[in-house]
Amino acid sequence: MYFLGIDDEEFIRSDVPMTKQEIRILTLVKAHIAPDSVVYDIGAGTGSLSIEAARLAPQGHVYALERNPDGIRLIRANASNFSVPNVTAIETEAPDGMDELPQADAVLIGGSGQRLSPILDVVSSRLKAGGRVVLNCITVQTLLAGIDYFRTHDRMFSYEAVQVQVNRLRQVGPYDMARAENPIYLVTAEKNVALSFGQ
Repeated sequence: MYFLGIDDEEFIRSDVPMTKQEIRILTLVKAHIAPDSVVYDIGAGTGSLSIEAARLAPQGHVYALERNPDGIRLIRANASNFSVPNVTAIETEAPDGMDELPQADAVLIGGSGQRLSPILDVVSSRLKAGGRVVLNCITVQTLLAGIDYFRTHDRMFSYEAVQVQVNRLRQVGPYDMARAENPIYLVTAEKNVALSFGQ
C-alpha cells in the first residue's frame, strides 16, 4: 500500500527546486487524483510531485513539463528510482507542447516562468469538467496573478486559496527550536461541470 509523503531525502536532487514533503501532501490531496487520472505537473523541478502523483494514479499517467534540462534528468532518474513507469518528462517551457497532451483530470503548477496567464488559458481548454488546478505560489505576485485569473474566469472556475507555513524543529543543545520553511500559498481551482471553455 502506498502512503503520501515520501521523505525529501529519498529523492535524487541537485540545485533544482523541489516541493517539500508537507506541501506535496497538501497539493496532492487538493488535486483529487484518482487511480486512472491524467495529470500535468508544470514546472516539475525534480519531479517530486510527479512521482507521488504517479503512485496515486497507477492506471493513469503524469506528464512532467520542465524547461531545465537538469530537471528533466532528475525527473527521469527519480521515476526510475521509485519504479513509476507512468511518468513522461517533457523538456519544454509551458504552455508550449500542452496542446498535444491528452485532456487532464488534474494540473499541478509549481513553476510558470512569468507565463501563468497563457499557461492557464491552455489548461482551461485541456482540463476536464470537474478537474482541478493546484497552483503553488512562493511569491505574492504569482498568487495575485492566479487569483486574478480565476476571478476573471469565475463562470468556469471556483477557487480557494490558503497560506501554509511549515516550521521544522531542530535540536540546539538541550533545546528544540523552530526553523521556518518558506511560506507557500496554495490556490485550488475546480472547473465548473456545467460549463465548457468559451461559454
